[in-house]
Amino acid sequence: MNISVVIPLLNESDSLTELHDWIAKVMQSSHFSYEIIFIDDGSTDDSWNTIASLSKNDASVKGIRFSKNYGKSQALHAGFKLAKGDVVITMDADLQDNPEEIPELYNLIIKDGFDLISGWKKKRYDSVISKNLPSKLFNWAARKTSGLKLHDFNCGLKAYKNEVVKTIDVSGEMHRYIPVLAKNEGFNNIGEKVVQHQARKYGKTKFGMERFINGFLDLITIWFISKFGKRPMHFFGALGAIMLFIGFGFAIYLGIDKLFLNPNGRLITQRPQFYISLVTMIIGSQFFVAGFLGEMILRSQKDKERYKIKEDINL
Repeated sequence: MNISVVIPLLNESDSLTELHDWIAKVMQSSHFSYEIIFIDDGSTDDSWNTIASLSKNDASVKGIRFSKNYGKSQALHAGFKLAKGDVVITMDADLQDNPEEIPELYNLIIKDGFDLISGWKKKRYDSVISKNLPSKLFNWAARKTSGLKLHDFNCGLKAYKNEVVKTIDVSGEMHRYIPVLAKNEGFNNIGEKVVQHQARKYGKTKFGMERFINGFLDLITIWFISKFGKRPMHFFGALGAIMLFIGFGFAIYLGIDKLFLNPNGRLITQRPQFYISLVTMIIGSQFFVAGFLGEMILRSQKDKERYKIKEDINL
């Protein structure tokens, strides 16, 4: 199979039929073998019935319905798990991503050898204050922390080698930083393509202040995990060693001072250096314990079910 199109959605019933017909037209005109995987992330409108109706007339349509809203990252994780195409395309269901971009994205992966191509909506039709400025801030911070020179990390329209989506683990709100996750897994041939952005035709944006804050927290998480996620002892152990060194240094100083330099001076317990020494050694020991616990958790962790699938279609 040439292409798997993975589409996470939440309450997008008005746009699904139009989006499906547009994708099918592009695929058939380019003679691609394909599948369209809709992941209904707990919609409360008629989205699932629309997907079921589309599947009756088109065997390439597949669907997953979550029992509740788990988030876009979990929806992508479920879609990636099922995708069979040599190239996996992700796009949003709100018609802001243009399916006409798919053939060129496919060629960039297959013919030019990219691992991942991220779309860049250079000209946007969103609100400047509520979405464009926060997005620019996100992207600047992501570039600085990841080293990837991309302009639009959060663009929903992306293309991947199948190997990439089977390797990366998208969780939490990490879908914003999939290129960073891919880079951390050793997929370094990551490119960017300017894509056409279309104004939202139906519904309203789901971007809000909560997502703005969560995005920055997730960026910090990705940076930390990429540095120390596989060996937490390297981080916590180093901090613990520094704290223990400071604590032992003060203890040795106090001992020498009391025994040899000033034996008739104040009791050790009456000196602030004693408490600094004690506290830093306790904190250092706790950092060591945290490092050991992190290592043990990494070695004992098992895959947990992060979402519950209520129904599926053509799977």
